[in-house]
Amino acid sequence: MINDKELSDLSVSRVECPKCGALWINGQHYWSGTGKVGNELDLAGLVCNKLGNFQCINPKRGAEGGDTWAKRLEDLDKDHPATDPEA
Repeated sequence: MINDKELSDLSVSRVECPKCGALWINGQHYWSGTGKVGNELDLAGLVCNKLGNFQCINPKRGAEGGDTWAKRLEDLDKDHPATDPEA
């Protein structure tokens, strides 16, 4: 008997960085802590370029740009300036 059911070519690839746990599903980076769609350049600036080593699988490791902790601190300082306690 012939099976008339059509078969799909659907496939899913999942790769996890052994260093930080970041995920790539079908080539799209997702943040390990939130599961939200990520940005490889931001991941590099925040994690890989500081903490990455030979285990890091981010293709953007070593690239300049994206978000960094210095940029985040600068944004916080702009949004919440220190107040002078003597003022």
